[in-house]
Amino acid sequence: MSKGAGAANQHLQDLARLRRVRDRIDREYASPLDVKALARSVHMSAGHFSRQFKIAYGESPYSYLMTRRIERAMALLDRGDLSVTEVCLAVGCASLGTFTTRFSELVGVPPSLYQKRARRAGAGMPPCVARQVLRPLRTRPPWRPARTQDGGMSARPTDARHGPRPLRPLPPPSRS
Repeated sequence: MSKGAGAANQHLQDLARLRRVRDRIDREYASPLDVKALARSVHMSAGHFSRQFKIAYGESPYSYLMTRRIERAMALLDRGDLSVTEVCLAVGCASLGTFTTRFSELVGVPPSLYQKRARRAGAGMPPCVARQVLRPLRTRPPWRPARTQDGGMSARPTDARHGPRPLRPLPPPSRS
C-alpha cells in the first residue's frame, strides 16, 4: 500500500470515528459531555479531535452540542408546559445563565420571549416545516451588549466590519 492510500484510509477511519461521536452527541445531548471524554472515546487527543471535528462539520464539538441542546430546548419551549429553568435542566445545561446566553446567540431572543412567541410563530405551519424554518443557525451575526441612547445595555446585532448597527435610521444629510 502506498503512502497516499494509507493516509486516505486513515482519513476515512477518522471520519467514521467523528461520525460516531456526532451520533453520540445527538443521542446523549442531555448527558454531561465534555470534549476530553469524547476525544478519549475515539482514541484522539482533545486538540486533534476538536480540530478534526471542526474541519468535518464546520463547528467545534462544544458548539455542535450546544446547537443540539438549543434545538431540543426550542421544541420543549414550543410545547409550553415547562418553565425555562426546567427546559434548561432537561437539555443538560447546568447553568441557566449560560443556557440563556447561548439560546439568545443562536435564536436571537431569550428563551422566555421565545416561549411567549412560539405559539404564534408556528401557527398554521406543519411541524416538519416549522422545525426547518425555525432551526437555530450559527451563521447569524454575533450578539454582544451595546450601549443604548440612554446609557443602558442592550443586545443587538453587530456588523463585523463596521461595529454595532445604529439603533435608529440616520437623519438625511443637511443641505448647507
